[in-house]
Amino acid sequence: MKRVLSNKWSIAVFVLPTVLFFTYIVIIPIFKSLYYSMLNEIAAKVGDESTFVGLANYIKMFTPGRRNDFPGAVLNSLTYAALSIFIQLPFSLLIALILANGVKGESMYRNTFFIPVVISSVVISLLWQRIYKDLVPAIYELLSLELPKNGFLANKDTKMMAVYLPSLWQFVGYHMLLMYGALKSIPTDVIEAATVDGASAPRMALSIQIPMIKPMLKVCLSFSLIGSFKLFDTPWILLERANKQLPALSMYVEMFSNHKYSYASAQAMFIVFECLVFTMLLNVLFKEADDRELKKGRRRAAA
Repeated sequence: MKRVLSNKWSIAVFVLPTVLFFTYIVIIPIFKSLYYSMLNEIAAKVGDESTFVGLANYIKMFTPGRRNDFPGAVLNSLTYAALSIFIQLPFSLLIALILANGVKGESMYRNTFFIPVVISSVVISLLWQRIYKDLVPAIYELLSLELPKNGFLANKDTKMMAVYLPSLWQFVGYHMLLMYGALKSIPTDVIEAATVDGASAPRMALSIQIPMIKPMLKVCLSFSLIGSFKLFDTPWILLERANKQLPALSMYVEMFSNHKYSYASAQAMFIVFECLVFTMLLNVLFKEADDRELKKGRRRAAA
């Protein structure tokens, strides 16, 4: 077995099927979308001649106009990403820390928080739709409060936050479980040594547990950012009509409702580029943080 794994040709034979499959379903479609995004609007229709228009579709995406709200859709996705990073992930981390430090009924709580993750997003959306239309108005009436005009899902000032909330709630358990697993993998002797030294729970979390699960925090941040930029199913169901409030929704409407294939391809490429840029930025930030910690360690060792 060692001889096979040390042979580069043998490794290539095993890896080749996966590389070919990945190339066929990911790489080739991306380049085809890039090609379509630089053609005119009829380029993707069978039998029509293609006309190269360069970056015209990309310029159109960010040209202010009455019918173009793609910049607003991008802003909405960035808002959701910020809420996910600064509210959802810290809450998930807090739950993971509490459970990892040992509580009565730990397994039950862990499974309970994870239940929304395994439920279909369609079911979650329909559930929250009933909450917004039945339960919330009943609570407002009970408290003698005035509902927003046209309800939460039809009011322009509240509808996006009403869309963000179910998605944030649904995936708290997903990130919690990832962080929980990383916390549980920390060697017990490290935790015991800190406990013997008199470290409080907050101090242990900030100085030992969170720094030691930094790779998993990076994974959760990456998943959260990418998920924010491609959010589709929950807002599509909750808003109950063709809308372009988020980039993925705008791409879908332009492709399948307005039949603007090249323009939709340009939007798809922007989403891919956006995910790539933020992922690279995240890698740079974590690398810089690791470098700073390494330099501090070397200075302490030298002292």
